[in-house]
Amino acid sequence: MDLVAAEKTGKSVQKACRWHTFCISMLICLLLSGCGAGSGQRLNRYSAQYFDLFDTVTVFTAYTADEEEFNRYAEEMHEEMVLYHRLFDIYHDYEGISNLKTINDNAGRSPVQADGRILGLLEEAEELCSQTGGAVNIAMGSVLSIWHDYREAALDDPARAQVPPMELLREAAAHTDISDLKIDREASAVYLADPEMSLDAGAVAKGYAVEMVCRKLQEDGLSCFMLNVGGNVRTVGRKPESAGGGFFRLGAADDGEPWAVGIQNPDTDGGEAYLHTVEIADCSLVTSGTYQRYYEAGGVRYHHIIHPDLLMPWDRYASVTILCEDSGLADGLSTAVFNMEIDDGMELIEGLDGVEALWIYPDGTEERSSGFAGYEK
Repeated sequence: MDLVAAEKTGKSVQKACRWHTFCISMLICLLLSGCGAGSGQRLNRYSAQYFDLFDTVTVFTAYTADEEEFNRYAEEMHEEMVLYHRLFDIYHDYEGISNLKTINDNAGRSPVQADGRILGLLEEAEELCSQTGGAVNIAMGSVLSIWHDYREAALDDPARAQVPPMELLREAAAHTDISDLKIDREASAVYLADPEMSLDAGAVAKGYAVEMVCRKLQEDGLSCFMLNVGGNVRTVGRKPESAGGGFFRLGAADDGEPWAVGIQNPDTDGGEAYLHTVEIADCSLVTSGTYQRYYEAGGVRYHHIIHPDLLMPWDRYASVTILCEDSGLADGLSTAVFNMEIDDGMELIEGLDGVEALWIYPDGTEERSSGFAGYEK
């Protein structure tokens, strides 16, 4: 950074030299400052992994002035994500916490006082259900729990793997009307009017948690980082330019390089682990696919994405990837679009600002929304 020369106003050379020294001192301070402190920052890259969040691997990467600053933000991220994990859990109870399991346990009995994070998740899920014509519905817990039990039994004893009877699934599907979800914002309470109904927010919970935590970290001063929770990726800012063995950030919003994120090959037996690489900044990438969670019965693979009308896994696509800023929206849309015919899914995506999608079919052919290629490296 060039220093502006002192104007010749008749003042002493000594005063000009003092000004020169002051400017150099300020520049050094800026170079040593953290990621959110202003222009001219020398940064370092740090990364940490966690295995206790949303039953998957979490990777947190950030550029900060030093390891102490990184550890402070990493601890904040982890504490926040642990809380979201517990609030959105439908299988376990936690002392002092009313979570989604608490709400399910009280279906048809009484309203449950709910944390604002739960209310926010449920409201966003309601909107997504309406927006997608029911293609993603968190009220399908009664159906999804059956598939969960059969999948767990199959993984424990593959030789005895079975598919749930359609009659059983249809009986459960009679209790999936999202209008029976009653949210009372004023009282901070949630009530399930159908006693046989249960919530399963797996299609949106992880993305919503990632989005909320990233927003909080950004508000608290961290401006260049990436959070990857089991392939649900959210980036904030751009990576700083490398300079002299470290990293240097000039301070403008468009300085630096975008983050490079790979799109996994749904054919896990194929030679390439990643089919494409996209470059994103202040953006999320979420993929739903048949390769993530599944079991086999009678030589047929049954993945975990259950079509709300068929009540069965739908094999129209191998995977669907969504790109947009909001990680919660991307998470919900990846499931919804996976459960839609290509024309309907394409119409939905093209009608949303700042949202792009990639469809990969079982035979390897692909479809893209109009702006997706602009992100590909």
